Amino acid sequence: MGKLFGTDGIRGRANTYPMTCDLAVKTGQAVGILTQTASKGCVIIGRDTRISGQMFESALAAGIASVGVDVMIAGVIPTPGVAYLSSAVESCGAGIMISASHNPYYDNGIKIFQKGGIKLSDDQENDLENMILGPPIDLPSKVGTIESADDAQAKYARFLVKKFNFPKRQRKLKLVIDTANGAAGFCAPEIFTADIFDVTFIHNQPNGININEDCGSQHTTDLSEHVKKMNADAGLAFDGDADRLIAVDETGQQITGDALLAILSKFAKQAGKLGNNIVVSTVMSNVGLGNTLAQLGIRHEITGVGDRKVLARMKETGALIGGEDSGHMIFLDEQTTGDGALSALKLIEVMLATEKPLSELAKVMTVYPQVLINVDVDASRPDFMKVPMIADAIQAVESQLGTQGRVLVRYSGTQPLLRVMVEGPEKDLTRQCCEKICAVIRECL
Repeated sequence: MGKLFGTDGIRGRANTYPMTCDLAVKTGQAVGILTQTASKGCVIIGRDTRISGQMFESALAAGIASVGVDVMIAGVIPTPGVAYLSSAVESCGAGIMISASHNPYYDNGIKIFQKGGIKLSDDQENDLENMILGPPIDLPSKVGTIESADDAQAKYARFLVKKFNFPKRQRKLKLVIDTANGAAGFCAPEIFTADIFDVTFIHNQPNGININEDCGSQHTTDLSEHVKKMNADAGLAFDGDADRLIAVDETGQQITGDALLAILSKFAKQAGKLGNNIVVSTVMSNVGLGNTLAQLGIRHEITGVGDRKVLARMKETGALIGGEDSGHMIFLDEQTTGDGALSALKLIEVMLATEKPLSELAKVMTVYPQVLINVDVDASRPDFMKVPMIADAIQAVESQLGTQGRVLVRYSGTQPLLRVMVEGPEKDLTRQCCEKICAVIRECL
């Protein structure tokens, strides 16, 4: 990881380094040059609904065009939509998504896809970073064009819909969908259509500053209330750029990303569609996922945090399903990155095929109590395990939990936070253990 790129691109507070217009222009130039070097066409730019999105869209487009590369503006579209277009549009050489995912509106970020819809490797990010932070680029006399891709959202929606042949039923599946006032709101009605589903959309009125605000995949309380009030079959929550999914069952109970991964993996195995009988998840996954996969006879591969690492391990092992507890899920035979809408359609497919309620399907996995607390820390990221009091606190909790739990402490790849995650046999004990570690970290860092 370099100075600019975290676990998922460049991210920070809008108008504060590194998320400035000046750096966005330089990033656009660097992406344009790399695209040019590979002799591969234009660059597609998409964004979510943040108020700063159009500002960065203009800056990136200007940088790309200034080095003689054409730009297609996709407008508001989910991150997986940009990944899809980067692969499906023949003239496209790269894609850029402007989003800070689940972060508040005042943050923004830049995610970059190469031709084929794959996020950049560490080496490619290092090359870009050297160009961005290096001396000024010599500009050619020829400039690129900037045009709108008016049908981008519709293309992405059609790509998803054609994968599923849901029958028209006398009783439509009743859904409540929370689009987080984000990128999914513009194409979700074209994906979850009224002729197949009895669907209600909530948090679908973006105003530039309400993205992810008490809604979406990280805040499912309102979704849960709507599901119970409307007697819906399920609630589906996306985050701001719609690359993750968290669900709510018909009783209003939240279904985590790990539990969704277990449900979908079991169904895929039974259908003979689980590549190499392997599922990939990260070190942040609940202990219960590993136990469930073992009971199902599925090999469980564990990798570091971030969908890029999940994807890399999937390619190494030949796995077709992988994901994170946050709700990022990758179905490699159908998409190259996490896709909330695709995950939702996959879940609906299971519900319809099994004719079981989501609450029943979720029983496949016993979720161990897990507490995750984010501690604000200095951006310098000191090695916390070299601080004796912190190391002792972590070791003490690990000894206390023994084989009935675990501790994972790591820096966020996108924010100045230290994430403390504790799993244990009982909720109150798990929280107490997590808070003990956090108190020591706050005292020492």
